[in-house]
Amino acid sequence: MARIGAFCFPATGHLNPMTALARSLEMRGHEVILFGIPDTEARVRAAGIGFHRIGSDDFPIGTLKNLDARMARLKGLAALRFTLERVRSSARMVLRDGPQAVRAAGVEALLVDEADFAGSVADYLGISWISIALLPPLLDDDRFPPFWLGWGAREDRLGRLRNRIAIRLLLQMGSPIFRDVNEQRKSWGLKPHGEPRDALSPLGRITQLPEAFEFPIRGKRPPVLHYTGPFVHAQQRPAIEFPWERLDGRPLIYASLGTLQNGSEAIFRTIAGACAGLDAQLLISLGGGLDPARFDRLAGNPMVVSFAPQLDILKRAALVITHAGINTVLESLSEGVPLVAIPLGNDQPGVAARLKARGAGLVVSRRRLTSARLRNAVKLVLEDRRFREAAQDLQRAIRHTDGPARAAELIEQALKTQSAGAQL
Repeated sequence: MARIGAFCFPATGHLNPMTALARSLEMRGHEVILFGIPDTEARVRAAGIGFHRIGSDDFPIGTLKNLDARMARLKGLAALRFTLERVRSSARMVLRDGPQAVRAAGVEALLVDEADFAGSVADYLGISWISIALLPPLLDDDRFPPFWLGWGAREDRLGRLRNRIAIRLLLQMGSPIFRDVNEQRKSWGLKPHGEPRDALSPLGRITQLPEAFEFPIRGKRPPVLHYTGPFVHAQQRPAIEFPWERLDGRPLIYASLGTLQNGSEAIFRTIAGACAGLDAQLLISLGGGLDPARFDRLAGNPMVVSFAPQLDILKRAALVITHAGINTVLESLSEGVPLVAIPLGNDQPGVAARLKARGAGLVVSRRRLTSARLRNAVKLVLEDRRFREAAQDLQRAIRHTDGPARAAELIEQALKTQSAGAQL
């Protein structure tokens, strides 16, 4: 059995699936150690995963809460820029503290979040590593738009040109990150990265995105890229008290903007206004971003809670209104629940575009959001059976694959090769 290290971007949407994947490996007899900043330690240990602290000087206790509070107020391009700067700060810390931490932990191989840059640490130490895509994976294919845009995939010349321009813009925005990484690689005597794909593992790439949820365009894909399915272990989620007796038996609409970009009181009020008067009960989960006391007089008198036991709620939901965070979307589809997406930034437009392309929901842009537009979308998804049928098709595909188990098998195959240039 192997002793495996994991590096993960410090955010709930990354930590939950990474610890679920780690749990799957531990159930197969391996030991996993997650390297993280102090604010993530309690959550990782509560999930039953080993932890090794790094970045204490750069990210003391309380830093993550402050960063998340700032992020909650941003959207669109501003949110993406802020996230890229967070990635850059995290990358500098990982490159500085990572080698010593990995040596001290005595791990044999690394799992590296595609939003992290610890692959260079593995290269420096000469150990095997595998890229884990917790967001939609990076595809070196101009038919696919970059993840931060809500366009669908296109094969025509104009669509591909538009995608190339968007990819170039994203590379320009991310250039400070790659500059920092390459400076460190040079100091270690490693070859600098020339393209973003160079920062991904040549040994193997595993994504929690089900292939059935990817854009329906076929073609050549990297042989090391493997689609699996959502990384979820319900037992690892913290227990949340919830007033189940307040659910009144009507079709349940569950609304959540996640735990990062949940600071918009106006959006929550728009959601309430859109659902008021429908023959359905609305449950709003604020994700810890706002105080429920601020919403005591919302239209339609919905239930409003700081946090909800999402996996259990989704088993009862008729529809989900979401920011299109990948974990909420995949968890909803795992229960066959259709969605209405209001993407706010980062990877959410790309996730929403895939949702629309697969027919399992509708998208309402943040710029055009009104109660009337959202109400029309909600009514259509509730009333048109094709949305639920598409969601149920995806549910069957997800259950057939068993993402965490398949990912663990692929990781084991990679570790058996033990040669840096081998592929899964």
